[in-house]
Amino acid sequence: MTAPRARIRLTVPIAALVCLLLATPRVMAWHEHGELPQPAIRGITIGPIESSQQPGRGYGTPYSAALLDELVRLGANSVSITPFGRIWSLQSTEILMDFEAPYEDNRQAIKRVIAQAHARGLRVLLIPHLWVETEGWRGEIDPGTEEGWRAYRDSYRKFVLAWARDAEEFGADGFSIGVECVSWSGRFGGFWRDFITEIRSVYRGPLTYSSNWDEVENVLFWEQLDWIGINAFYPLAHENGADYATYERGAASAVDQVRYTAETLEMPVLFVEVGYTTRPDAAVEPWLWPDGMSDVHVDEWEQARALSALIGASVPEPWMIGFFVWRYYANIDDVSQEAAWGFSPHAKLAEIFLSDAFAQAWGADPAPDPWPMAPFLPR
Repeated sequence: MTAPRARIRLTVPIAALVCLLLATPRVMAWHEHGELPQPAIRGITIGPIESSQQPGRGYGTPYSAALLDELVRLGANSVSITPFGRIWSLQSTEILMDFEAPYEDNRQAIKRVIAQAHARGLRVLLIPHLWVETEGWRGEIDPGTEEGWRAYRDSYRKFVLAWARDAEEFGADGFSIGVECVSWSGRFGGFWRDFITEIRSVYRGPLTYSSNWDEVENVLFWEQLDWIGINAFYPLAHENGADYATYERGAASAVDQVRYTAETLEMPVLFVEVGYTTRPDAAVEPWLWPDGMSDVHVDEWEQARALSALIGASVPEPWMIGFFVWRYYANIDDVSQEAAWGFSPHAKLAEIFLSDAFAQAWGADPAPDPWPMAPFLPR
């Protein structure tokens, strides 16, 4: 066991700002529906059932209700849900709302799962997500021309605003305005300013944006939002076979970067997604998608120690208001959604770590001072 790292305290103005943000009515909306105290966000992302061949097993079904019961037992106090729009290619300009089912069916499923979560004292972050039908990562979307970009921005605006209206109607406790818009979050400042203003006109809760981990400093519009949101797939090492001490140093370096952003912008941070796959050297290139691999050795220790290093370094910080682990599925026992070496911690060693981590006091909790988080039995 390594010696626990001393808690690093922010300067008084930043710490005071975080306390102020957590006390204002806008951010209090995250907690307004429940009788639980105001702990930091201990969250799990719930993926939909991404197969029209499995009707009745997705959001808002008895399956998702059973999953939510399990997440409460695990110690989670929040969930994020990801309704998808779909776009044909990285060059396309039209986002369609009928992912796996007609939009009206999808929105009713979202309404039901939000109600299920609230009935169990869980808060909900709604994150409209994009699915690229052909190959490619949404962060590289590029219609290629000014006219194409205008068409794409208009389609994106309609897509997100539809879900923002639904988030307000269904009582979602927070809303993300986008996911990994790397190719254009640092451009079109006028669009983003007007777009976020329009979102706030239809949705009254706190807003964030799910930036890629290496995108954060290029985002133009953080000051218009409530939380700095990061999809925190940080590499903790650069060579295979790294020991736990190397992972700890990598995590400390990542947290230093995030701390600089939090202090500079004087805003709290939320890891909207954080996760590592269940395979050797998962923290070297953690963004590699498990579906593109074959004949992979399943390594539960690797997933657990990678999560332990990053979460242990981040949650003692008072500006870190929490995280959502990527991810569980609406049908918890369905193994068809990803390979055994995928991101889900369900029924793995990482789940034991998460339960322990959720039970501890964190820097953003009301408790006066948290215990430093111990590492998860690194080998």
